[in-house]
Amino acid sequence: MRLFHGTDNAEIHRPTVLTLGVFDGLHLGHQLIMSTVVERARALGAVPTVITFDPHPRAVLHPESAPPLLQTFDQKIEGFGVLGIEQTIVVRFTKQFSTVSAEHFLRDVVMDRLHAREVYLGKGFAFGHNREGNIELLKRLGDELGFVAGEVPEVRLRGHRVSSSKIRDLLARGQVNLARRMLGRPYGVEGRVERGSERGHKLGFPTANLHPHNRVIPRNGVYVSGTLIDGQWRRSVTNIGLRPTFGDASEPSVETFVLNWDGDLYGDVVRVRFLYRLRDERRFSSVDELKAQISRDVTRAESYFERAGTKHMLSVI
Repeated sequence: MRLFHGTDNAEIHRPTVLTLGVFDGLHLGHQLIMSTVVERARALGAVPTVITFDPHPRAVLHPESAPPLLQTFDQKIEGFGVLGIEQTIVVRFTKQFSTVSAEHFLRDVVMDRLHAREVYLGKGFAFGHNREGNIELLKRLGDELGFVAGEVPEVRLRGHRVSSSKIRDLLARGQVNLARRMLGRPYGVEGRVERGSERGHKLGFPTANLHPHNRVIPRNGVYVSGTLIDGQWRRSVTNIGLRPTFGDASEPSVETFVLNWDGDLYGDVVRVRFLYRLRDERRFSSVDELKAQISRDVTRAESYFERAGTKHMLSVI
């Protein structure tokens, strides 16, 4: 996939079918937009293209209310490629850029530089100065400039609109099952494995201690999880929290015990996906009581992994 920071050197030799937006999380609604762009590009012999903005516009214009992002920038770009996008143009969002009119952006970038044949927006999305770049403006300029403008309908699940903010709320509640359905895959984080206190090893359950790159971490508790090691998803149990039994943590940690695996991950960057919430994190009266509970957690996780469909959940990128 071609990645362009800025628009000056973007693809100009072939026409494009494109969409634009932030697309944090690449949930089912975003995936419907991407599949529309990819299918229409294939039909027209055009390049399926995404224009995205970095950093998040709200982080620049209203930083006090900017949401924590579900994905890192690299995770999002990788996701575009998995979904069939061949070209991504990253526009650096600044206060100066926020004053550019949507019409100027459409004429200069979308038509003159990218030769768009069709442009698709998610329902309700708007861009440009004062958010004037809505579907009505696109249709009007499309008639004038010669491109087709379309609005992709929103996706709903259990009566809720699928959105990044809803997924953040679900994860804050520990509801990883419903978050998984909205994302079309289990929510996951990645981070570098750091050396910890090695208490897990002493308990008989050695853990990989992640320093997450992602800002959104599910609610504190114990989860059935999948951990990506050397390109293979392995069964695991992950604890998120403050280790209250020992009472020496000042900020939450992500500690993963990989089942039936013995290896050294220190310094590696690994991915962990959260499949099912087992329980809240709690304080135990003794180390032996904690050890017995971890053993029960592992047994429940092993039972979970015997269910049909788990392998597929871990294989989805």
